Amino acid sequence: MPAELKVLVFAASLRAGSLNKKLATLAARMAEKLGATVDLASLRDFDVPLYDGDLESGQGIPAGAHELRRRLQQSDAFMLVSPEYNGSMPGTIKNLIDWTSRFRPQPFDERHGLVLSASPSLAGGNRGLWALRVPLEHLGARIFPDMFSLSMAHKAFTEDDLTDPALKARLEKTLQAFLSLAEAAKHYPCIQRAWVEFLGEPPGAGEDRVDAA
Repeated sequence: MPAELKVLVFAASLRAGSLNKKLATLAARMAEKLGATVDLASLRDFDVPLYDGDLESGQGIPAGAHELRRRLQQSDAFMLVSPEYNGSMPGTIKNLIDWTSRFRPQPFDERHGLVLSASPSLAGGNRGLWALRVPLEHLGARIFPDMFSLSMAHKAFTEDDLTDPALKARLEKTLQAFLSLAEAAKHYPCIQRAWVEFLGEPPGAGEDRVDAA
């Protein structure tokens, strides 16, 4: 895989000991071994207040959303590793997506993404990923069909790796498939058109997807 493929990786968690941060770090390291150039970020790099239309009108879009837009625009694809809160995505990442969606042109539009999760539960945070797909795909992101959810994550890690060889192989396979698609879409426009057709949405549709309420 060409080294010029650039991938933004970050976890939708602020906690220092987050299992999702650990999975994001592992995924970033694997992606680098597969030939990608990785920008491993922290959610704290994208700190934003609660979305408020009056705040946006008076002060503009906050710096944290500007930073996410900048790093998305500098990347060909992104990987977002998110915990599950009460069967859905964390409010922090939804709030960040909402702020970042206010830019024009839309920074998520046509960008390839992979969503992953880690959780002590048997479902591995998978329900949260289904919720997370909704706003990202609504904003035009090409979210990879396969998702990776790490169940019993509190027992799944050594210091910096997965203890189960089969799980590690599945993660590597998922990353390889995602990066191959992102690389093909970057270098072969016909792949990008095919992906849009697969999603059933013509290019350029829904450019103004977000309403300020």
